[in-house]
Amino acid sequence: MLQGKNAIITGSTSGIGLGIARQLAKTGINVAINSYTDSQEDHKLAEDITQEFGVKAAFFSADMSKADACVSLVEQATESLGPISILVNNAGIQFVAPVEEFPPQKWDAILAINLSSVFHTTRAAVPGMKAFGWGRIINISSAHGLTASPFKSAYVAAKHGVVGFTKSVALELAEKNITCNAVCPGYVMTPLVESQIPEQMKAHNMDRETVIREVMLARQPTKDFATTEQIGDIVAFLCSDAAAQITGTPLSVDGGWTAL
Repeated sequence: MLQGKNAIITGSTSGIGLGIARQLAKTGINVAINSYTDSQEDHKLAEDITQEFGVKAAFFSADMSKADACVSLVEQATESLGPISILVNNAGIQFVAPVEEFPPQKWDAILAINLSSVFHTTRAAVPGMKAFGWGRIINISSAHGLTASPFKSAYVAAKHGVVGFTKSVALELAEKNITCNAVCPGYVMTPLVESQIPEQMKAHNMDRETVIREVMLARQPTKDFATTEQIGDIVAFLCSDAAAQITGTPLSVDGGWTAL
């Protein structure tokens, strides 16, 4: 059912995005991966996916803070792979500061990449999905799309916006055989998170296990990270026939964080 379909995953050369791209490719989906960079390593990631999973994979550089780049990404991926019927909006950045000290340029960048890019790519992709007669839009929000933490005003605002946008688009497309859902992860073990553990150990004078449980996963009741593979498998499920009646839903993958 999914084999041979074409997907775009934004922000997908590492972490959650790459995990999603790999898991979709594993099911036979052709994938367009993306970053604002444009290096040999980026293109090699696409080559590696092609070799490992036997699908078509291509890398496209696009700055997701720019509306025209978001639209161009959809156009280029369509030209390279064919009709895009799966869109995974994953690109995101973070910055932490008290609201009165929050740099306005950081606010603007976070809203542009984490929220506005979701609109721009969706707007560009929906006509093709309608013509194709089938589509899946999956927006990677966050536990912070459902709850809040201090010092993350822009990120929390953007991720709440993603959940609201998801619901609205789902209603618009409900009779078009196109679903739109949001995945809301808590803490996920990515290379970026792994690199922060030694710093936290030093800052708190704790061993690795304690800093993970008591600092990094303090609000995650399972005291365990989700994996990028798990997030990828959830996205793949939302693309499947089994999920055809799941739309407009924020799906929490947060170890019980938002159940508190």
